[in-house]
Amino acid sequence: MASVSITCSLPLQRPSASSQSQSRKLVDTVIATPVHYNSSSSLKPIVVNGDPPTFVSAPGRRIVAVGDLHGDLDKARCALETAGVLSSDDQGLWIGGETVLVQLGDILDRGEDELAILSLLKSLDIQAKAHGGAVFQVNGNHETMNVEGDFRYVDNGALDECIDFLEYLEECEHDWEEAFVSWCAVSGRWKQDRQVSQNYWAPWNLVKRQKGVIARSILTRPGGPLACELAQHGVVLKVDDWLFCHGGLLPHHVAYGLERLNSEVSQWMKGPSEADDSPQMPFIATRGYDSIVWNRLYSRDGPELEDYQLEQIQSLLEETLQSVGAKAMVVGHTPQPMGVNCKYNCNIWRIDVGMSRGVLDSSPEVLEIRDNKAKALRSTRDWSSELQVADYT
Repeated sequence: MASVSITCSLPLQRPSASSQSQSRKLVDTVIATPVHYNSSSSLKPIVVNGDPPTFVSAPGRRIVAVGDLHGDLDKARCALETAGVLSSDDQGLWIGGETVLVQLGDILDRGEDELAILSLLKSLDIQAKAHGGAVFQVNGNHETMNVEGDFRYVDNGALDECIDFLEYLEECEHDWEEAFVSWCAVSGRWKQDRQVSQNYWAPWNLVKRQKGVIARSILTRPGGPLACELAQHGVVLKVDDWLFCHGGLLPHHVAYGLERLNSEVSQWMKGPSEADDSPQMPFIATRGYDSIVWNRLYSRDGPELEDYQLEQIQSLLEETLQSVGAKAMVVGHTPQPMGVNCKYNCNIWRIDVGMSRGVLDSSPEVLEIRDNKAKALRSTRDWSSELQVADYT
C-alpha cells in the first residue's frame, strides 16, 4: 500500500524516544499475535465470506454493536469498555474473548481523534482474532464523503491529526501497518506537544489549515493509504441472523447484490487499477437519499408519519429482512436523543446515540445481542458536559 508524507518547513514537536519505544513494543506484540478466528472453546470457528466481509457465521458468539463515534476518542473508549471488549487501564487490550464487535461507521468528522479511533479498532481486531473473537466495521456516509473529498464537517483538530500522523508515518519509515496500529498509543503525546507549540503556530493558522487539508487529501483520496484501509470494510454486513449498516438497507439494495455493493465501494476507495482506470463512486450505496449510508427511512419518528406510511415502511423492512434471511437490522446515522431503541416489532434497532462531543455529547450506549435477543448497555460513567445539538448530516 502506498504511503506518502508532507514536508513542513515549520518545526513540529515529536514524541519522546521512550514513548516511541513503548509504541513499537505494542505493535510488535499485536502484529506478532497469530491471526485466526479459532478458539480453544467448543464454539465453531468464525467464517467470513466476501471481500470486504459481507456474510459472517459466528455461531454461539455474543455480538456487540457500537454506533457513530465521530472523532471522540474518550467516548469511543467508554463505549468499548461498556461493551466489555476494551480494558479500562488505557492499555488498549482486547478483553472480549470470543465476542464479535461491529462498529457502524461515521468515525470520521466532527471530532479530532478520528485516526486514533480507527487505529484502536485495528489493534483490537488483530487481538480479537487470536482469542476466537472478531472486530468488523462498516463505512458510513462520512467515510464516503471524505474519500470523495468532501471535508465540510472536518474538525480543525482532525486536520492537525492528519499532519501529525504523516510525520509519524515518516518516522516509522513509511511502514503503514506499524504506524497505523500504534498511532492510538502515541497520538495523545503528539496532541499534547502540538498544543504546547500552539502559540508558535498562531500567526500561521491559515497556512496550518491548508497543510492539514493537503495531509487529509493525501490520506483519504481514492487510492490513498487511509482510503485503502477503509476499503477493507463494506457498507453492509450480515452476522448470523442480524444485518448491520449505517443508514438502512432496502429491497433494491438486496436485489443489486450485497457482495457486489461492498466490492464496488471498496474498488472505488482503492482508486484506479489496471483493471479499471477510473472506478465510479457507487450511487446506490453512497450517494442517493435512499442509499445504504444515507437512508433514514427506518429512523424517522414523529407525527408527520401517517399510519399508512408506517405500514409501508414496516412492509419494506420485512421484505428486506426476508430476502436475506435476517431477523433484524441494526443502523446508526440518525442520532436518537432517547438512546438505543427499536421499532417495527423490534425488527430495526437504532443505535446512534450522538455520543460524540461534536454531536449530542450524550452518554455512550451500545447494543448487545445474545441468543438472538438484543438489549442496550449504558455507560455508568458520569458525563456532565452540556448537551449540544448539531445538524445530523
